[in-house]
Amino acid sequence: MRIVKIPGLADNPGHYSSGVISGDMLYVSGQLPVDPVSRTIPEGFRAQVVRALENVLLVLQSAGAEKSDVVMCRAYLPRVELWNEFNEIYKEWFASHKPARVVVPSGPLHYGALVEIEAVAELCKN
Repeated sequence: MRIVKIPGLADNPGHYSSGVISGDMLYVSGQLPVDPVSRTIPEGFRAQVVRALENVLLVLQSAGAEKSDVVMCRAYLPRVELWNEFNEIYKEWFASHKPARVVVPSGPLHYGALVEIEAVAELCKN
């Protein structure tokens, strides 16, 4: 097992790793829409979804992976009414790539965020 660290960023304040590699798989911890430098959360649902996805991408890239390596995502939304808008933003971000996915109505998220996204990616290339 190897821990993934994002170059230039401090360790997470919580007791977890942003990413863990086990075998040929990368497990990306739930990413909130917190800007990794300013530690702020953007206004608006679209901006928060994009920021959370960009945070997932930072972990992927730090492990040598890319969006097309993602095999599964879980998204947590505080309100199920956000599902349709989330789906459209997610579809734009992943384009033709369609990893497996679940969207979980979660109740309140940390810091009042409107989304949290975790991912699993395959690191071996055939």
